[in-house]
Amino acid sequence: MAGVNKVILLGNLGADPEVKYLEGEKVVANLRLATTESYKDRSGNRVDQTEWHDLEMWDGQAKIAEQYLRKGSQIYVEGKIKSDTWQDENGQNRKRMRIRVNSFTMLGGKPEGNNPSPAPMNNPQSKPAPAPSNTGNKPLDEGEDDLPF
Repeated sequence: MAGVNKVILLGNLGADPEVKYLEGEKVVANLRLATTESYKDRSGNRVDQTEWHDLEMWDGQAKIAEQYLRKGSQIYVEGKIKSDTWQDENGQNRKRMRIRVNSFTMLGGKPEGNNPSPAPMNNPQSKPAPAPSNTGNKPLDEGEDDLPF
C-alpha cells in the first residue's frame, strides 16, 4: 500500500527568506513559518500556541519568494515532510524536519516595510492574472452574467 506525505500550513513568515544561488542555476530559499492556534483553557483564558516550521523552496518558487515575501507575509503552503539526519561534532545523532514546498499562495496585503514594491518578474507563472475588462459599451451589472447557459 502506498503512503501519503502531505502537509498543509497557513501562517506568517518569521523572517525574510534566506536565498542561496547554487551551481547549475539552482536556487533554494529557506523560510521560517509560524502557525498559531488559539483556544480557551479551563479558566476561560485565551491561550495562543505557536509552532515554527522550516520551509524549503526551489528554483522558480525560491525566486518568487525572494522577490515578494517578507517577514510577516501570510502564506498558504502545500508540501511534504523531509528529514535530515547527521552526527554533530560531539558524535550525537541529530535529526531535522523541514517542509519541501510543492505550491504556495501569498495571502493578505503587502507586508509593511520601507522597501519599495519590487518590479514584476518576467516569469509568466508569477504574473498576477489580468483584471477583467469591460469591452462592451454597457456598464457591468453585478446581477448579470454573460454565461451561455
